Amino acid sequence: MKRLILLCVLLGSLMVNAQIAPTTCYRIYLSDKNNTPYSIDNPSAYLSARALAKRARFNIPITEQDLPVNPQYLQQIRVLDNDIRVLCVSKWMNTVSIYCPDSTKLAQISSLPFVTDILPVANYDLSIDYETPAANETIEPLVPNQSKDTVIPFDYGYGYPQIALHNGHLLHNAGFRGDSMLIVVFDAGWNSLDTNAFFQTLFDNGQVWGTRDLIPWRNNVYNGHSHGTIVTSTMAVRSEGVLVGTAPNANYFFIRSECPDSEQLIEEDFWAQAAEIADSLGADVINSSLGYTTFVDFPQGNFTYQDVDGVTSIASRAATILGQKGVVVCISAGNDGANDWHYIGHPGDAFDVLTVGAADVEGNIAPFSSRGPTYDGRVKPDITSVGVNTVCIWPDYGLGTANGTSLAGPVAAGLCACLWQALPTKSSTELMQIIRESGSCYNNPNDSLGYGIPDFFAAYQLHAHDGVAQYSIPTISVFPNPCTDLVTIPNRELNIQRVELYSIDGRLVLSQKPEQDYFITVHVNNLPAGFYTGRILATDHQTKTFKVLKQ
Repeated sequence: MKRLILLCVLLGSLMVNAQIAPTTCYRIYLSDKNNTPYSIDNPSAYLSARALAKRARFNIPITEQDLPVNPQYLQQIRVLDNDIRVLCVSKWMNTVSIYCPDSTKLAQISSLPFVTDILPVANYDLSIDYETPAANETIEPLVPNQSKDTVIPFDYGYGYPQIALHNGHLLHNAGFRGDSMLIVVFDAGWNSLDTNAFFQTLFDNGQVWGTRDLIPWRNNVYNGHSHGTIVTSTMAVRSEGVLVGTAPNANYFFIRSECPDSEQLIEEDFWAQAAEIADSLGADVINSSLGYTTFVDFPQGNFTYQDVDGVTSIASRAATILGQKGVVVCISAGNDGANDWHYIGHPGDAFDVLTVGAADVEGNIAPFSSRGPTYDGRVKPDITSVGVNTVCIWPDYGLGTANGTSLAGPVAAGLCACLWQALPTKSSTELMQIIRESGSCYNNPNDSLGYGIPDFFAAYQLHAHDGVAQYSIPTISVFPNPCTDLVTIPNRELNIQRVELYSIDGRLVLSQKPEQDYFITVHVNNLPAGFYTGRILATDHQTKTFKVLKQ
C-alpha cells in the first residue's frame, strides 16, 4: 500500500510540524488470521441469516476474507497498556485501529510477530471515560413482498420532479417501492429522526431495523448531526402531497461512521468497518453521502489526485469488496467540482460501485458536482441524479430543499433498491451495470455526468423477462487478499490448466501453467501494487475469474 509508514519513520516524524497535534490513533496491519476461532465452515458466527441467504442466492463464496480479525491478536495489543483502546476493526483489510496516547508503546506493538505495519490515522483525545457505543442490530429474515398498495399511485407532492427525472414513479406504479429490501445508510448522525413526525411510519411499520454508532465517544445516532436525517428523507419519507421518497417501503439501518466533530483519516477505517457490518447484515443497498480528500484536523493524511485510483484508500478498497459481495453501493461523488481539488474523492473512486454526481431536475450538471475521471482513467461519476434544490426534510424546519451530491446519492440509492426488487435474479454487479447502461449518455460518457441520468423504468422494462441471471459471483476465492508476495488458489477438483492475471488496463501480466495440486501458488512479488483480474482456465473448458489486490 502506498501510504504505509514504517515504524522507524513514524516515530521520527510525529512532531515535525508543531502545528499538527500529536498522533494518538494508529492503524495496525496484521499479517494473517492463523489460529482464529472462526471458520468458513461456520459462517453463522459472523454473518446473519439474511447475509447467508444472499450468499447462497448469488453463489458468493465464504472465504478467509470473511473471517473476523483474530481476537487473540486484539487481546495481545490491548494488554500492552491500560490506555490502549480498540476503536475499530476491519476483517477485510485485516487491520485494527487503536487509541494509544503513549507513542513509546508503538515499538512493542511493532515487535509483535503478527504486526506488519503501523499508520497514524488520528489525534483524538480520549482521556475522558466515554460510554461504550451502543449497538442495536435487530435484523429480520427475508420475506416476500407483502405490500397491499403497490398499484395505487402516490401523490409525490413537491418531490415529484426528482423522482420523475428517472421515471422512478413509473417503477413505483408497477409495484416496486422497495418492499423487503434493506438499505443501510452511512452518515454523521440522524438528529430527531426517531421523533420526527415525517418518519413515524417507518417505526410504525417496523422499517427501521437497527442502528450502530462507530464513533468512540457517541452512543446514539439520533443526535449529534442532522445530515443523515436529511439524506434519509429523500428515500424513506412517505407523506403524500408533501414528499414521497424513492424507496418508501424499504427497510433501513443507520450506521454513524463519520465523526461530526472533526475530519481525520481514521474515518476511512470507520467507513470500512461500516461496509463490513452492512455486508454481515445482508444489506441490499448502501448509501454513503460521505467522501474524503483532505483532512482538516489531520493534514498528514491528505490525499493527492494520484491516490484517486480505487486502491490507495482503505475505504475505497472496502467499497469495492462490498460491491462484489452482493451489495449495490451508492456513493456521492463530492462537491468539489468548482474547487481547486475538482475531482471525486474516496471511496467514490472504487471499482464495482455507483458513484453519483449531482444535476438539477432538468438533467444539467451542477457546477459543484465533483468530476472524474479516476487517476487510472475510469469513467466517474458512474451516474447522475438530482442534487440541486432536492426536496427533503430538515429536522428543525420540516420540508425544505438542499444542494449537494449528498442528496443525489440517496435519490438514486432508493431507486436502486426498487429496481432490484423488480429484478431479483440479477447480481449486485449486474444490476449496477444495467443502471449504467440506462444512463442518458451511456454511449458517450463524460467526466461530469458519467454515463448520465439513468432511466430506472426503462431498465426494468428491458430486463423484466430475462429470467435467471446469466452472471454470478465467481466461486473461485483466492487468499490472502490483499496480498504482497503470493496468491494461493484452491484447486480441489485438480482441473486448473492455466492461471492468468490482467492489469487494470487489460494487459496480460502473468500466465502460469501450474503443477496439479490442491492449492496453487502464484508469485506476484514482481508486480506493481494495484488491482488485478485473474482468469482460471479448467479442463472442462470453463473459465472462472477473481479479483485480487496486490499491495
